[in-house]
Amino acid sequence: MSAPRRAGTTGLRQFLDVQQQQDWLQGKAVPRDADERSESLELRFRYAGRVEKLMRRPQAEAVLAIIRLYGRDCIPIPRRTERHYWSVSCLPSTPGKALVRINASWMELFSLYADGEDIRALFLVHLSDFTTDRSLDEGRVDDAFLERCVVRPEDVSCIFPRGDDIFGVKVRGFRSICKFLATPRALRAVRAFNLTHMNRGRNAYQASHCYGLADHMLGDPAH
Repeated sequence: MSAPRRAGTTGLRQFLDVQQQQDWLQGKAVPRDADERSESLELRFRYAGRVEKLMRRPQAEAVLAIIRLYGRDCIPIPRRTERHYWSVSCLPSTPGKALVRINASWMELFSLYADGEDIRALFLVHLSDFTTDRSLDEGRVDDAFLERCVVRPEDVSCIFPRGDDIFGVKVRGFRSICKFLATPRALRAVRAFNLTHMNRGRNAYQASHCYGLADHMLGDPAH
């Protein structure tokens, strides 16, 4: 059974209290998720053609492998919160030509792009999780740590999107993306940013949720 909603709260706090969220953030516990998923057949069929198109791309296998990791490790109770508190888009029409984009509230969380036959990723995180002194000083980004998160130093770069305490980490190559997600400090940073925005309220991108991709994220490809 899924966790009951908590009256008078918003966002992810309806399902997980602060301590449960912190335990998940630190990797101390995996909260019990829902057994069943809610679904919109209209959305499933609306984006089925885009999934088929993505599957014909040479990057398809790598994309599916990465979003499985992201769904498993970076989103708390993903079945319980699917579409309403996070969503995944397939070949979104927004600028940038992303293959896949994951959103929560009004915020982009993670995107994958073609990079030749390989892929590259954009992780949005809190700047303070990647500075040497936990400050918001862009000049104190921990470049040495970022380089340790990837296979080759040239596989990582950064951007500074508009907004308070927002930092973009660009990672090139399937192997480096996997290493980034397997680095404990980097993974905690991804989780922390996702918690921030899942707690801000309902997902504004519900209408672009692609169930065909979510099946793979949630380990339900035979759905």
